[in-house]
Amino acid sequence: MAVAAGVGARSAVLAAAILVGQASIGWANDYVDAGRDRLVGRRDKPVATGAASADVVRRCACAALVAVVPVSLAVGWRPGAAHLVAVGSAWLYDLRLKQTRLSWLPYAVSFGLLPVIIATALPGHPLPQAVVVAAGSCLGIGAHFANTVGDAADDAHTGVRGLPQRLGPRASIVIAAVFIAAAAALLVVATSASAASITAAAVAVAAVPVVAAGGSRQAPFVAVILATATLVVAFVVAGAHHLTAA
Repeated sequence: MAVAAGVGARSAVLAAAILVGQASIGWANDYVDAGRDRLVGRRDKPVATGAASADVVRRCACAALVAVVPVSLAVGWRPGAAHLVAVGSAWLYDLRLKQTRLSWLPYAVSFGLLPVIIATALPGHPLPQAVVVAAGSCLGIGAHFANTVGDAADDAHTGVRGLPQRLGPRASIVIAAVFIAAAAALLVVATSASAASITAAAVAVAAVPVVAAGGSRQAPFVAVILATATLVVAFVVAGAHHLTAA
């Protein structure tokens, strides 16, 4: 999206900043959840299986958190600051909010900031369309609800009580589908109902219930990832200038 919008060579720096930020978030999550992951026998978590030391993962998470500051600001102070807020929001989820009714909030904030990060990296530092920011937030919330479905039994056993866990897997799939549909509708509005966005919206809305019905542990989250990818590609095809102007 950054390349298509016209950020240019700094898109590579932005990609590096997001990569470092995601590494810090993921490592922090694995460190914080190590005890719970061991309790339920998660075989896909290196700390839980003993393949990686919890202390090493903690050090890596902290190092990445420190490193993300200069890398983010190298893109520019405005997009850098927005990215750091997004990373901070995700860390807040890892450390506290994932176990509360506000578990959805960091996803809404961090995903909603992605268009802001890209737009403010453009010449003149424009702000993105409000509907694009709202679409990003909706995608984030949808991803959050879908991502918890496969872990419902483990979360119940370990006492994780975010909003999706309180509502249950079936309700979470429905809520995820509703927010993906909302994101699709908002992107249709943002692109002035381009053919690409209308087609992608139809595919995205259909993808969540169809793929989620596959029955595997990760099926709902995979469905949201596919829907999101479809919408992002359509947005770029429709013209990334829609990021800041209809």
